[in-house]
Amino acid sequence: MIPLASFKMAKTVLKSLFKKPVTKMYPVVPREWEERTRGHVSIIKENCILCGICARKCPTDAISVDRKGKTWTIERMSCIQCSSCVEACPKDCLVMEQTYTSPDVHKISDTFEIPLPEKEKASENATS
Repeated sequence: MIPLASFKMAKTVLKSLFKKPVTKMYPVVPREWEERTRGHVSIIKENCILCGICARKCPTDAISVDRKGKTWTIERMSCIQCSSCVEACPKDCLVMEQTYTSPDVHKISDTFEIPLPEKEKASENATS
């Protein structure tokens, strides 16, 4: 006597034979990110004026701005991807990318040197 469960399983197997697989070929086919995905913060260096509003709005103090050294730094492992800094930026130089940062065993801190705008370069040359 054949148990009833065997017929249910056979039905499922036959259905699966004629469908596309549900899983993706991940390494070969890249993942499609949703529009609302919060991945990591990136900066457009040319637009940044080093105002520091992003550092003040960051709830975890992951961002630091050094006006004298003309650097913008983010500690990736402290950032909680809340996008408060992106919303607060007056020049829209911060962007929330849809890809995540790669995992690492060390804490990552990215530092970017911000170039001076042409107006400030001209005023520095005039005072020198």
